[in-house]
Amino acid sequence: MGLVRLRSVPLGVAGAFGLLIIVALTASVRSFAAPSALPAWLQAHVGDSDGQISQVVLERARALYLKKVAQGAVTNPCYFAMDATRPGDLGNGVLGRRYYVICEASQSFHAIASGHGGGRNLKGTVDFSNGRRCSKNFGNAMDSELTAGGAYMTREAKTSFKGFYRTGAKQDAAFLRTFIQFDGEGEAANARQRVIGGHAAQVLRTMCMRKTPNSSYADHDGLVPFGKLVEYAGGRSNGCTSWSPADARQIISMVKDNPTTLYIYPESRDIAAVAQAAKGHSLSSDGPYWNASCLKEIGAPKFWPRKILEPIIAQYKKDHPAPPAQPLPICKEP
Repeated sequence: MGLVRLRSVPLGVAGAFGLLIIVALTASVRSFAAPSALPAWLQAHVGDSDGQISQVVLERARALYLKKVAQGAVTNPCYFAMDATRPGDLGNGVLGRRYYVICEASQSFHAIASGHGGGRNLKGTVDFSNGRRCSKNFGNAMDSELTAGGAYMTREAKTSFKGFYRTGAKQDAAFLRTFIQFDGEGEAANARQRVIGGHAAQVLRTMCMRKTPNSSYADHDGLVPFGKLVEYAGGRSNGCTSWSPADARQIISMVKDNPTTLYIYPESRDIAAVAQAAKGHSLSSDGPYWNASCLKEIGAPKFWPRKILEPIIAQYKKDHPAPPAQPLPICKEP
């Protein structure tokens, strides 16, 4: 069973279902333009198994795309969706496919893995962190490292040099990572300020500085950063959408200089309805949606609005000032 749906019942009955409560919006595309009927080839991909897209997620993503096309804001033949209620890690090295690339003109549908915001544990204050498999906490606060659902547009691509890494016996390569900036709407409107976007799930760890005076990336002392390249596809991010390096290359090539839409489910209104469900609901085949396996794991999701969480984070920073930044150590040559 891949989803949970609810309908109202007496409280005594609802209590027997414990954690099996869930919700999504009853008017699924109320804030977007009304979508046309799904074409049959696309409807065939609707479902709640891995690699399929749940109905409400597709409806909202498609409505957002059609709205932006009608406004003349998008000419890209493809659009994106993400279902952050699904598991990112299915176990045994298998990643959950919960990010969708949909190109209706070519009748193309692809489901791929994607990371979710890891959140943070402000020890002694508040814990809004997420596990690797499922997201429990969502939000739009600065420095929260949480995923915020809603409507986004892909924007400019920025490629940055992160350092060098070892590729073979005394062979090094420059790590250049491209970041696609997102602009959000509504509760996700501060995506640019939060530096929320999409990129390959790669990072350099165990950094040090190596003497390479002939490198074009060398600083005034002839030093370049050097580290170990780590991939974390399907893991947690700082709130961004992250993909495997191969998937990232394809997605970036699709949207570079040709923006499109991304809809991320769930929004705060979907999450908030869990409180209403707790007052008395039971499973139903025609009710709102959340992924069942993740719901069993997290109990119930929570949305952290910026007006509440940002003051908490700011006070925590004040009470726990970061130590002065230290220069990277000089590499010990192998």
